[in-house]
Amino acid sequence: MRFDNILAGAIPEPRGRDGLVLAALLAKQSGGRLTVAAIQPPGWGTPGPARAEDAAWRAYLKEQAETTLAQARQIAGEDAEYVVHAHRGSGRGLVELARRRSADVVVIGSAPDGAKGRIAIGSTADQLLHSSPVPVLLAPRGYAEDPPGVFERLTVAYRRSPCSDAAVASAAKAAAALGVPLRLVTMVLSSGRKVEIEERMLERLRDQTAADLKVAARGHRRRLDVEVEVLEGRNVAQALVTTSWRPGEILVCASSTGGPLRRVFLGDTSVKIVKAATCPVMILTRQP
Repeated sequence: MRFDNILAGAIPEPRGRDGLVLAALLAKQSGGRLTVAAIQPPGWGTPGPARAEDAAWRAYLKEQAETTLAQARQIAGEDAEYVVHAHRGSGRGLVELARRRSADVVVIGSAPDGAKGRIAIGSTADQLLHSSPVPVLLAPRGYAEDPPGVFERLTVAYRRSPCSDAAVASAAKAAAALGVPLRLVTMVLSSGRKVEIEERMLERLRDQTAADLKVAARGHRRRLDVEVEVLEGRNVAQALVTTSWRPGEILVCASSTGGPLRRVFLGDTSVKIVKAATCPVMILTRQP
């Protein structure tokens, strides 16, 4: 995975800063090009006397886009490219633009109803997370208030499967591009009951999980510092808080195996991870 061409969505709201700050940091550390896009509705295109109203609507949209990109420029700087793209859906507009510009990743912020430090999935993210042809990187709400100076580590939520092994390979390339170590974690979920048969099953599961992580990491240790860790809790949120997270961390998830190839498709477990994470989360496309 490369970060040569980074696409970030811009909106005229304070929460739009989170995704832009994350995208700018990614471009800086990877040396990639950053494109900032304002997605706006298309004009009415109504013939006859209504053309005057259509002209006024287009003028309003142009003014809004200019304001949005001017605000974005204060964050992303003059080296980024700024574009306006018309589409009825903001997420679908970013998908279309990602294809046209051969983007490597799309970056956006959280929906406004998310708690501070967490990611909420709104309509834009939902459209991206079910159809993007490239990975999607989500910033937690408030990320721009105290961003890290650099990225420090990539952590992959791993579960043994061909798709997860492909995700590890992609994440390893991303870690190398950013010059950071790689960590593989697998979550073991338990009921918390002290039942003997369940304890024996959990012990075997822990051993198998540790062995799977060791195998998954083996081929990448020649060029990267790779850690492995088993996280345990009654649910995804509890498991994630049993380990430490660096200020400059990115959590990486594979797409659901039920989605189309070469597309992002968010499954139930990944949704829980995204909502429980306290750092940016990247959802990779499904690999064959």
